[in-house]
Amino acid sequence: MDSTETTDILSRKRIAIRFLYTIFFVLVLEILKIIIQLSVLFQYVYLFITTDYNNPVRNLSNKVAAYAYKVMRYVTLNENQRPFPFSEFPQEIDQPESEATFE
Repeated sequence: MDSTETTDILSRKRIAIRFLYTIFFVLVLEILKIIIQLSVLFQYVYLFITTDYNNPVRNLSNKVAAYAYKVMRYVTLNENQRPFPFSEFPQEIDQPESEATFE
């Protein structure tokens, strides 16, 4: 076995490992999707009842969205750093607007 064959085998092994991580993060993405859907539903029910926002839910939703974005970048091969729990939880990308408007 020469060095190019060894390199090819190692390269395929790395691709397979990345694929397994991708499968894991696709499952994580599905869980994140459910969390976002539940938070949206809760936020609107809360908004209809109180006519005010639930800021802790808004902040949580924003953090989950930032994490989901990092996961999507990883699974689509646009980022090499594995998302949380293999690295730090991402910071919020954008702060929530002070108030959403209903025009």
